[in-house]
Order: sequence, then C-alpha cells, then structure tokens
Amino acid sequence: MLHDTRYREGKKVAFKKFNLNIAGLLFLPDGFDADKKYPSVVVTHPGGGVKEQCSSPYAWSLAQAGYVTLAFDASHQDESEGLPRYLEDPASRVEDIRSAVDYLMTPVFAGRAGGL
Repeated sequence: MLHDTRYREGKKVAFKKFNLNIAGLLFLPDGFDADKKYPSVVVTHPGGGVKEQCSSPYAWSLAQAGYVTLAFDASHQDESEGLPRYLEDPASRVEDIRSAVDYLMTPVFAGRAGGL
C-alpha cells in the first residue's frame, strides 16, 4: 500500500491539563467522515522534544493509515503552558498523556484510543 509522503501539519488545537493550556496538532485521515468512528492514537514526544520535531511525523503517518491522531507539546514545553519552562517531570507527563487521551476521546468520531 502506497501512501502520500508529503508531510502536512495537522490542525492546531488546544486542551486543558488542570489549569494549563496544552498545544496540539490533530491529524485526520484522508477522506475523513465525521459520521464515522476511527481508531485514535495519542503520540507524545521524548524529553527535550517538541510536537513538530518528533511526534507529528508519526501522527501524520498514522493518519495516512486511517487513524485520528493527536501530537502535543507536553506541559512546560514549547507552545504549551507551564512554569518553570522546559521542566521534565515524569508524573506530570503522565497527566499530560491522560489529558490528551481525554481530549481525543471527546469528539464523537474517536473510536478506541491507544498511545505511542
């Protein structure tokens, strides 16, 4: 199966983690139909990374394969809120991921969710 390999950035979205705004990019499959349910994947970046650098290419590729995907900047990183800046806190990252899954599962088109 051949896929279009020309990366296109997802739709900018924001969601809440407690009182912080978290920045994300939502990727939808080609031919997306809001009346259908799609498998969904949250894609997080490694420590020191940002959504455009690390997780978006994976999220985009999964969208090409029919998934609804969300790449996001962890709290305290890049476009997401949080002080101090650039904090890497594993417990906080778990809450970021939980909030991302909650956001992704809110639309009626999101089916079962996974993470990467």
